Order: sequence, then C-alpha cells, then structure tokens
Amino acid sequence: MAWQSRPFRRQTISGIIALITIFSLFPFFFQVIEKRNGIVLNDWLLNLLPPHNFSIPIFIIIYAVTLLLVIRMFQQPDIFIIMLWAYILLSIMRVTTISIVALNAPKNLVELTDPIGNLFYGRSFVTKDLFFSGHTSSLFLIFLCLQNKTDKAFAFTATFVVGFLLLFQHVHYTIDVITAPLFAFSGYLFSKKLIYDYSY
Repeated sequence: MAWQSRPFRRQTISGIIALITIFSLFPFFFQVIEKRNGIVLNDWLLNLLPPHNFSIPIFIIIYAVTLLLVIRMFQQPDIFIIMLWAYILLSIMRVTTISIVALNAPKNLVELTDPIGNLFYGRSFVTKDLFFSGHTSSLFLIFLCLQNKTDKAFAFTATFVVGFLLLFQHVHYTIDVITAPLFAFSGYLFSKKLIYDYSY
C-alpha cells in the first residue's frame, strides 16, 4: 500500500498541513483584497454576453468532477499525492497573482452562490478574487491528474463549460478564465517534479 512508503507518508502529512494552513489564511486574505480598489477591464466578450445566474449548474458540475476525483484518489494514490501538491502550488500562485493584479469586479456581475466554497472567503461573497479563475484552474488541474481517458474527457469538458458559464455570470473577466489552465498546468508540472522519484 502507498501508506507503507515513507516518502508518501511524509509528502501526504506535510501537504495536508500546508493545505490546512493555506485554507485557514484564505478568509483573511480575501477580506483584505475585497477592500482594495482596482481597475475595471473593458472586456469585449463580457459586453456581448447577457448576465445570467448559472450558480446551480456550475456547482453541480464542479462537485460531480470533485466526487470523481475523490473516488479515483482512493483507487490510485499517485493521483492523490500529485493533486494535493499541485493544488497547494496552484493556491500559492493564485494568492500571488491576485495580490499583484488589482481588479474590480466586472460590470453586471451576478453573485455566484456556493455554500461550501464561501466558507473559505470569510463572508457571503467575494468579488475581487479575479486573476486567475480558481474554479476553472481547479477543474483543469483535475483533468490533468486523472488518468482514465473517459474521466479526463469528462473533466476537460467540465472545465470548458464552467469557464463559459462563469463568463456568462460575469464573475470573471475573459483573461481570468483563459489563463487559468496555464497556471494549473504549471502547478501540475512542478508537483510531478516534487514527487517524481517516489514509488508507492
């Protein structure tokens, strides 16, 4: 079993500690950036899309893909450890880019309702966690970590659909969504380098 491997145990424990630390700091971070004033981008694509609330389908898709990931992580420990560290790196990159790129919410934003995700924000809704999209990048990261072709096709399609629905809801700028997979891919590659020589 994977847990019998000392490197696997070390990476798992340290990764979980790091993730808990990040999650515990998220509410304070988002409270700070929400009070910050940024710029409003003139997004030609958003200007063409009529705002609409797609919160329910967005989170049905997200939680369906997440459930699939959890099942596969129990079946394949290598998926778990890569996903764990890639998500940690992705979270660090997102905090960094949001800190550097100060943006105000897009025009005609429709509140995105996520009862679970909002627990990490420290308030009911945050509008300035923009560059880059956490939902899109997380789904694309799951796509990269999954190994079965059918699973990957499902996660890839979900990434595309959710990214498009987020734009329709005007909770992100186009640049937030289209760059998200690039950051996810970077986190994935760095994660694989961290653990590439571990055998389970």
